Amino acid sequence: MTELNTTVTWVDVRERLPRSGIPVAAAITGRYPADGAAESDTALGEEFWLVRPMYFTTLHWSEDGTEHRDCFVDSDGVVRLSYGLASEETVTHWAALPTLPGAMAYVVLGEDVEPALQNAWGAGPTT
Repeated sequence: MTELNTTVTWVDVRERLPRSGIPVAAAITGRYPADGAAESDTALGEEFWLVRPMYFTTLHWSEDGTEHRDCFVDSDGVVRLSYGLASEETVTHWAALPTLPGAMAYVVLGEDVEPALQNAWGAGPTT
């Protein structure tokens, strides 16, 4: 059986940023608007701190053409900056995501998926 345990090491964004393009778990902090409050009045909202899968990049262009540097981007294209920079939601810490079970890769595509699954499951069924 593939060993599924892993150790997560959280890194403070004030100390170091990940390499560009690396997938990470990002700890994000911000404030949601209070029930009934205007979306723009987040000062009345509740603080949060949560973890989201994202990737870090040294250069990102948003759909509206805005250029972002040294930022974290989620699967919906939402850009978050490091803690201390001008942003409503900021990343305080990051951790490198573990590789796929039984592999040294974060992503496997196309024809390589089936053999990777079989390797992870000890040549068991993949359906």
